[in-house]
Amino acid sequence: MIWFGIISQMKILNVEQSIMIYSSRSILSKDGQFACFYKNYQERQSQLEMTEAVENALDNSQTIIVEAGTGTGKTFAYLVPAVVLDKKTIVSTGTKNLQDQLFHTDLPFVIKALKSNRKIALLKGRQNYLCHHRLEVALREGRFANKQQVELLAEVNHWKVKTLSGDLSSAHFMTETSGLMPMITSTSDNCLGSDCSYFDDCFVAKARKKALEADIVVVNHHLLMADIVLKDDGFGELLPKVDAFIIDEAHQLPGVASLFFSRSVTSRKLSELASDALDIYLTEANESSDLRDLSNELTKAVADFRLCFEPESLKELWDNYKSNDDIRVSIKLIDDLLTRLRQILQPIIIKAQEIENLHERTIELQNLLVVFLNNADQKEVQWLEIFKKSFALNSTPLDISPNFTNSIKPFKQAAWVFTSATLSVNGTFEFFKNKMGLNADNELRLSSPFSYSEQAIFYLPRYLPEPQSQHHTRAFIERTLPLIHAAKGRCFLLFTSFKALNEAAQLLQTETRFNLWVQGENSKSYLLEQFKKHSHSVLLGTFSFWEGVDVVGDDLCLVAIDKLPFASPGDPVNNARINAIKKQGQNPFYDYQIPEAVMSLKQGAGRLIRSVTDKGVFLLGDLRITSKEYGRIFLADLPPMLPTRNAEITQEFLKQL
Repeated sequence: MIWFGIISQMKILNVEQSIMIYSSRSILSKDGQFACFYKNYQERQSQLEMTEAVENALDNSQTIIVEAGTGTGKTFAYLVPAVVLDKKTIVSTGTKNLQDQLFHTDLPFVIKALKSNRKIALLKGRQNYLCHHRLEVALREGRFANKQQVELLAEVNHWKVKTLSGDLSSAHFMTETSGLMPMITSTSDNCLGSDCSYFDDCFVAKARKKALEADIVVVNHHLLMADIVLKDDGFGELLPKVDAFIIDEAHQLPGVASLFFSRSVTSRKLSELASDALDIYLTEANESSDLRDLSNELTKAVADFRLCFEPESLKELWDNYKSNDDIRVSIKLIDDLLTRLRQILQPIIIKAQEIENLHERTIELQNLLVVFLNNADQKEVQWLEIFKKSFALNSTPLDISPNFTNSIKPFKQAAWVFTSATLSVNGTFEFFKNKMGLNADNELRLSSPFSYSEQAIFYLPRYLPEPQSQHHTRAFIERTLPLIHAAKGRCFLLFTSFKALNEAAQLLQTETRFNLWVQGENSKSYLLEQFKKHSHSVLLGTFSFWEGVDVVGDDLCLVAIDKLPFASPGDPVNNARINAIKKQGQNPFYDYQIPEAVMSLKQGAGRLIRSVTDKGVFLLGDLRITSKEYGRIFLADLPPMLPTRNAEITQEFLKQL
C-alpha cells in the first residue's frame, strides 16, 4: 500500500477503510487527488467505471477487455491503478510517439499527483539506441552512399557524448530517409553482448537495467511481441517477474503479433550479412580472400534475385513465382552461397565473437530460406513483396490465435488489460477475442462522453459513383472541395489506397487557397507539424493517418474518407485468410472483412472530435453505407453524429466554426 504525504497526520485506518480511501475511483473523483492538480478538473463517470474495473483486474490477476470511447480518459484510468497497486507492471502502447507521451508526460503527472515513489522506465527496441561498436565500425570503414551520410555520421559522433539515453529519436538531425540507422544501431544478430568492448557504456544494456529495477515499464507493441515471441530483443529476463500487462491501443496488437509470428527472408538481412562478412574479412580474417569474394558474390546474387521481378511494387503469393526457372535458379544460388559462407566461417569461429555471431546468422537465414524452397505449411501463407530496390519473402500464419495463446502461457498468472477506443464490432468483443484467442474474466464498453449530435455532422454526399468506378476519386474531390473552402482548409483527406491519394494530390495541386501536405513527400511527424503550424492546411494520407493522430481544437474541423476501408483484394494474406474461413463453412465477408473494416472506419472517424469543445464534419464518399444491407453495421458503430446529405447545410456549419 502506498502512503500519501497529504494524509500523513491522519490516524492509521483499518484495511477495509484504507482500500476505500485510496481506491483509484476515489483518486479520480471530484474530491480526489487529481482535483488538486487540475484547475478545472471534472469528474467523468465512464473514467471512474474503467479505473475501478482495471484496479480489480490488476488486484486479482484477471484478464479484462475495455473499449473506452474518445474522451473517456482511459490513460489515467489505467495508470492510476498501475501506480497505486504494488505490482510490477508493463504498459505497452501502439507507437513510439504514444510511448514517449506516456513516459515523459502522463506517468510523471500521476506519480506527482499521488506523491508516489514508484520507479518508472522507458524501454524501446535496440534499433532505437545508438550502438558504440557499430558507430566505430561505420567511422572506420567509411562505406557511405552519399555525402549526407558522412555529415550525419559526424553529427552522431558529436551527439553521443551529450546524450544520456542514446535514444536516437532525440537526435532531431536524423532523417528517416538517410539510410544511416542500420549502420549505427545493433540487432539481436550482430550484437556482441558482454563480449563487446563498449558493454559498460552500452545504451541498450543501461535501458534494460533501468527496466529491471523499475516498478512500471513503458514499451511498445513491437518490443512486447519481440520479447514474448523471440525473448531476445529487450528484457526477456524481466517478463516472468511481471505482475500485470496493460495493452493500450490494443486494436493494433493483432497486426503486430501477425508480423512477429511470421517468418521472413529479406534482401536487407541478406545484404547486411554480406556486408558484415566483408567487415570480418577487413578486421579479423584478412588472410581469407574467399570471404571477401563470397561477400561480393552474395551482394550480387541478392541484387540479381530482385531483378527477376520487373514491377517496382508487387505483393503476391509466392506460389505464383517459385516455379519460374530464372527465379528458382536465382534463389538456389543464394542458398549455395550461404552454404559456402558457413563452410568458410566454421574453421575461424574461435577467432572472434563477431565471427561466431555471423556463422549463427548464416545458419538461421539458410534455415528460413529452406521454408521457401519447400512446400508451404497448410497453416501458413507464403507471399512475396517487391519494392523498388528490395524484396521480402514472408510466411505468415493464417490464424495467429494459437500462436499468441501459446506465447503468453508463461505469463498466465499475470493480469492482462486490453484497452482501446475501438475494440468492439456490432456491440461485442468476439471478433477481437477470436483473433487473439482470448478468454476474458470481464468486459466493459464505455461510450464517449462527447455530445456528437451537437459537435459533429456526418455528411454523405449525393450522386457519387460506385467506389470501384475510375471516376470515383475525381467525384469525391469535387464534392469535398466546397467544404474545404468553407472550412478554410483545416482538413484531413484520408484514402484507402495510394493510387487514390496520388490522383487526389494531382487534382488539388493547382489549388492556391490552402496549403497541401501529402503523405510520402516527408515524414509523418513533419507533415503533422506543418499541418498544425500553417493555417488553411489540407493533409492527404492513407492508413497511417487513420489512427494515433491527435489534432485537438480549431486546426482540424473536416475529416473526409473516400471509401469504406475494406482490405485490398490484392492482399495475399487477406485472400488466404478469406479462403481458409470459407473452408471452415463460415462467411468471410460478415465474419472477417466487415469487422476489420468497421474497426478501421471507427479509427478514421475518430480523428475529428478529440475534446468537448471540438466541432466539425465527417464526410464519407461511399454510398454503400446506405445502399447496402451491411451498411447498417458500419452506421451502428460510428459515433452518433448528426446525419445529413445536404451540402448547403454542411457548408454553412463549417463556415460558422
